[in-house]
Amino acid sequence: MAKTKHLANQSVMANVDWLSIFLYAVLVIFGWMNIYSASLPLEPTSIFDLSQIYGKQLLFIIITIPVIIVILSLDAKVYEKYSIIYYVIGIVLLMGLFVFGKTIKGQTNWYQFGGISMQPSEFAKIGTALFLSKFLSESESLYGTLKEQAIPIGIIFLPVAFIMLQPDTGSAMIFAVLFFVLYREGFPAWYLWTGFLTILLFVLALLLKPYVLILLILVGCTLHYFVNKSINRNPIVYVLLALIMSAFVFSVDYVFENVLESHQKDRINVLLGGDNVNMKAEGYNLNQAMIAIGSGGLIGKGFLEGTQTKGGFVPEQHTDYIFTTVGEEWGFVGSLLVVACFVILILRIVYLAEEQKNNFARIYGYCVAAILFMHFFVNVSMLIGIFPTIGVPLPFFSYGGSSLIAFTLLLFIFLKLDANKVNEW
Repeated sequence: MAKTKHLANQSVMANVDWLSIFLYAVLVIFGWMNIYSASLPLEPTSIFDLSQIYGKQLLFIIITIPVIIVILSLDAKVYEKYSIIYYVIGIVLLMGLFVFGKTIKGQTNWYQFGGISMQPSEFAKIGTALFLSKFLSESESLYGTLKEQAIPIGIIFLPVAFIMLQPDTGSAMIFAVLFFVLYREGFPAWYLWTGFLTILLFVLALLLKPYVLILLILVGCTLHYFVNKSINRNPIVYVLLALIMSAFVFSVDYVFENVLESHQKDRINVLLGGDNVNMKAEGYNLNQAMIAIGSGGLIGKGFLEGTQTKGGFVPEQHTDYIFTTVGEEWGFVGSLLVVACFVILILRIVYLAEEQKNNFARIYGYCVAAILFMHFFVNVSMLIGIFPTIGVPLPFFSYGGSSLIAFTLLLFIFLKLDANKVNEW
């Protein structure tokens, strides 16, 4: 038995994807360097000083080492076999926030025990990805009845419902990217198109007069009908779609003014460049972030030499705005290298997912790639003004024990599944 276990461990080390591990290590280490720069006090102390943000992050990094060892040591089948348990644990932790959670800045999305904090939504993503992968791997087809399609949608939206009640729009939005995984596994494309069209109409309704947008809708529906008439499109369906979209357009103004919170309206106005945006108030964060990134030029001002960083002009720079430190101190070249590391890692995961012999491992790989991409895209995009400012951490980079450990679990569970693909399931 001991010999078999030893051989299994040897197999994992021989077959684990070292390129992914290397990219993970680069992002974690470089992320810590930027956290160190963004949180360095006037009188520097030891890097192990736990009273400082960089000291705490270093401790979190050290904790991930035994976490990785345990993940790679466990039998790969436990992640599939007990996926529903991980999912239920995530849901229970989210529900528990309404009783035991701590409210910070109007959001009840943290547990705090003494000096230790934990954000369960980060870990709920793992449970959701595992259980969704388990369900999809056992489904014959997602082109079945609406009832059959409702189950995977329900798996995604159950944690979203609890997260929205916290309320934490940023974390909830990340789960929506799992619809791309459903589409990859055979889900009808109209779900994606409906989502894209809804977002597009919402934005256009804030920019254009309602009657102008409705005219564009009518023209678009008419052109689409005649272009696709050869495949027997029903004109009544087009009329109903035009009516539904027109009603949605008229509802946007009411939703914007009466449903969205004031800070959400401010963020959308900043993104759309409204005339009444105050760059010293609601537009301050974005303005300072863009100044910091732009000031780095081609090669940056140098490690620990960022004036915007040292002056504390960028709020929450060690967390959601950590990429501004990269832009200022490492410049365009450093920023490009960070982006390249993320892109290569995500593409590598997709490639490995396509190589899987087991459906569960393949689908889970897609989930990992999708979640990492969404976090990366939203975080970087909001700092350069092409996405609303939302509290979404940059994977492996932003300060925080919950996010670092959760992303480590998310990635290395897949790497364990990938290393096991040479074995029989």
